[in-house]
Amino acid sequence: MSPADGTSATAPPGDESRRASVERSTRETSIRVEINLDGSGKSQIDTPLPFLSHMLDQIARHGLFDLTIEAKGDVEIDGHHTTEDVGIVLGQAVREALGDRAGIRRYGWATLPMDEALVTAALDLSGRAYLVWRVPLPKAKLGTWDTELAEVFFDAFARTAQCNLHVKLLEGENLHHIVEISFKAFAKALRMATEIDPRVSGVPSTKGSLD
Repeated sequence: MSPADGTSATAPPGDESRRASVERSTRETSIRVEINLDGSGKSQIDTPLPFLSHMLDQIARHGLFDLTIEAKGDVEIDGHHTTEDVGIVLGQAVREALGDRAGIRRYGWATLPMDEALVTAALDLSGRAYLVWRVPLPKAKLGTWDTELAEVFFDAFARTAQCNLHVKLLEGENLHHIVEISFKAFAKALRMATEIDPRVSGVPSTKGSLD
């Protein structure tokens, strides 16, 4: 994102850990995200959409990321702008925290159950943005949050994190279970992909860069 987009990213001076802080302000939303990829799952989440906040907490807890998210948005219209912009800023924060991506595993995947629901998420931190979303959901609400916004969030994340992301529903009927386990599987896949592999030397790509 360029400054014209209202987005700025910083890293703590002299801090060699994989952290980033990104802010984005528009007429529709104001978002701040701080992430430590090598954290312990601590989170401070504050959004005007309780179900979205619950899902973001799952990302921190199951990805073992330390994550702070403060979001304000025009939810009196609906939750679309806030959900999308949180995905945009979180994706950029992950990208900034990864740096040149040297030493990472690059690929991550997880298949997780939640009662009757079963979802697979697979992720490649390739430097190329692409989402495949195979989670059919009827138009419905979980609290004040529209189920169709799950795809909106993951698409926004994939675009700014510059990753390939596939999410596929294998089994499931309960909408809460399906959406929640999608976020948990994503968190596990992202944790695997961002981890440092001691056997990897440099950037894990034959072309020498991930872009």
